Amino acid sequence: MTDQTALVYLIPCTIAPDSQHQVITAQVRKVISEVNYYLVENIRSARRFISSLNIRDVSTIEFEVFNKHTANSEISALMSPIERGLSIGVISEAGCPAIADPGNRIVLWAHHHQIRVVPLSGPSSIILALMASGLNGQHFEFHGYLPIDKTLRLKKIKLLENESLKTGQTQIFMETPYRNQSLAVQLVEQCNLETLICFASDITDTSEAIITTTVEKWRNHLPDLHKKPTIFLMQARSSHF
Repeated sequence: MTDQTALVYLIPCTIAPDSQHQVITAQVRKVISEVNYYLVENIRSARRFISSLNIRDVSTIEFEVFNKHTANSEISALMSPIERGLSIGVISEAGCPAIADPGNRIVLWAHHHQIRVVPLSGPSSIILALMASGLNGQHFEFHGYLPIDKTLRLKKIKLLENESLKTGQTQIFMETPYRNQSLAVQLVEQCNLETLICFASDITDTSEAIITTTVEKWRNHLPDLHKKPTIFLMQARSSHF
């Protein structure tokens, strides 16, 4: 039987360097100051993030790794502090836990064991990009990474564009930063001229750039996205603005 006072906190962290003072809320800071056990994607990154807040001594905190390689059979042991009445904080490598992140498995385990899950507000590159894109925010889908194979990727791009044209849905996806430019080139080469594309890069950083326009216009001035964290958004249209 778990301690009903112990909670699972989903704690957002920064998605751009040195942005903690702008994007990390007082509520998040309070929780971090009180919780002593964390499941994190990367211990080094989590330590650095908490240290940057200047609210506590990081050496007093216990960290355990939970990432995409963690087996489901290991979750019970990782969550065992709950049985001692200790709340658990979950921190992703960047942004919000359980969004494009394996933390959802921790959350599902918590629900199965009737443990309250508390999501805290913070930066999510996917949501912030959608908000600033001007594209359909009432019907959208996040696809994660597109196929690496060029042929399969081109097929996927056309499939997403056709689906968007039929439904009005905004298609959202991402790429490893060093492959951003090749994906951008493929998008503007393969999509219809009227299709709207948003490149949202370096979100919450001082170099943030979020711009939406048609494929036709992008073909004349494609931005340099190489190695810049970027969210890609697409909405097909049958005519211009």
